[in-house]
Amino acid sequence: MPNSKRIVWADDEIDILKPHILFLEKKGYQVISVYNGEDAVSVVKNGPVDIVLLDENMPGCGGLETVRQIKEINPQLPVVMITKSEAEELMNEAIGKKIDDYLIKPVVPSQILSVCKKLIEAKQIYTNQIVPIYIQQYREHKNLMEGAPTWQEWIKVHRRLTQWDIELAQNKGSGLEETHRGQREEMAGAFGKYIAEQYPQWIKGQNPPPLSKDVLGKFVVPLLAEKKPVFFILIDCMRLDQWLMLERILADYYQIERDYYYSILPTATPYSRNAIFSGCFLSELAQAYPDLWERMKDDENSHNRYEHQLMERYFEKIKLQLSSEPKYLKILDIQGSIELLRKIKSYLTVPFTSVVINFLDMLSHGRSESDVLTEIAPDEAALRDLTEAWFKHSNLLEILSVLAQNDCIVVITTDHGSILGSKGVEAYGGKEISKNLRYKYGENVTCDERHAVFIANPDSYKLPQVSLNTRYIIAKENYYFVYPSKFQYYQKKYRNSFQHGGISLEEMILPIAVMRPK
Repeated sequence: MPNSKRIVWADDEIDILKPHILFLEKKGYQVISVYNGEDAVSVVKNGPVDIVLLDENMPGCGGLETVRQIKEINPQLPVVMITKSEAEELMNEAIGKKIDDYLIKPVVPSQILSVCKKLIEAKQIYTNQIVPIYIQQYREHKNLMEGAPTWQEWIKVHRRLTQWDIELAQNKGSGLEETHRGQREEMAGAFGKYIAEQYPQWIKGQNPPPLSKDVLGKFVVPLLAEKKPVFFILIDCMRLDQWLMLERILADYYQIERDYYYSILPTATPYSRNAIFSGCFLSELAQAYPDLWERMKDDENSHNRYEHQLMERYFEKIKLQLSSEPKYLKILDIQGSIELLRKIKSYLTVPFTSVVINFLDMLSHGRSESDVLTEIAPDEAALRDLTEAWFKHSNLLEILSVLAQNDCIVVITTDHGSILGSKGVEAYGGKEISKNLRYKYGENVTCDERHAVFIANPDSYKLPQVSLNTRYIIAKENYYFVYPSKFQYYQKKYRNSFQHGGISLEEMILPIAVMRPK
């Protein structure tokens, strides 16, 4: 069998294992049996070998020494130790030598078959199993699009697609990658049409999902009734797939209940985050707090300087009574996170503390300006890995590990996600239109409406009317806006950059997690 997997089995009593060897050969494996560790090492040197089975107690070169020598030759070669001893010290030593599995004698043929399949055929078995599951879910999504999907069903679709993003990236070679990209594009187009039709109805209060303005009232304020310190942590510009990487780490510390909400439009910090802390849409904010709005509207850098005041006014509006004033912190750099870590225990005496973490937003923006970051994170999978690496070594994880040792509640969410923009589309307007890539506003701003939602009446989207003839355009799918002048230059400059402000599953459907220490 030229394509059969090759097993090296070393045991000084290999002759009495002949039935086991015959069993494996009938299953399609090629078994090379040897009597000692030296011969096992020799066979590995002359390879190829797919797996090594080693008796722990052999004369001459013993099992543990044989493992060491084999791993020096091929660190990735799976090695299984077989021993009569159940001593914990021996198991620990064997694991330290980087064995891949451990079996106690007497072993039966089915045990050997199982461990061989797990270590050398797992990827193929996995692929064979996930393909029909993926195809079934793909068909379910196609059928769903033929009907009238609800906002709840779109959350389910986004959650599934995101889980497949992670699954297929971590288990490459399934053959589903191209199909998944195609499904992603189909769902993106359908979601853009869905939002264009349904969002104006949500604004009118017709069966809306939880929106940015509902985050505090629906998910956070009710927790304050438990009379425990509540920490509300908002990580700016965090996609669902990025959160899932963080959630895996935090599951060691917390019981986590994950829910979802939809960002308002545009999915950009000045809109979505102000809506979160004020509990209202931006046009309502302008009417309710004209003093703050006047300071915000004319300076794009000032749009989010008043979140603390907005939060306090929201709590006053709902007549929330707290034992002491709520705290608001914004972490913009490493020094800020170090200072928060130093003081975190003092905030356990405060009933409500909100913390805004700007790292991921800075990463997304900084990537488009840095060739190094672009090379490190060329796509969504790499961005997830970079997010996970940051979090594992961040002061934020240290802060959360400290909170996990105390009787408190932690809520983590974001204000919007991001998408990898890949298609430039021309936008037209006067000199005063905004500079954002995924949305623009200004007098007479316009574009090809196939790729965007055109908003002639800002009030219908509860958006502020900056001037008499203010119009908005919001990009769908993975389009981004470029001015006709120097179109080719700017299209190339921003292609494959992470952007936000538009209409996509990744930007709009956002996780919110309530975490309680274990």
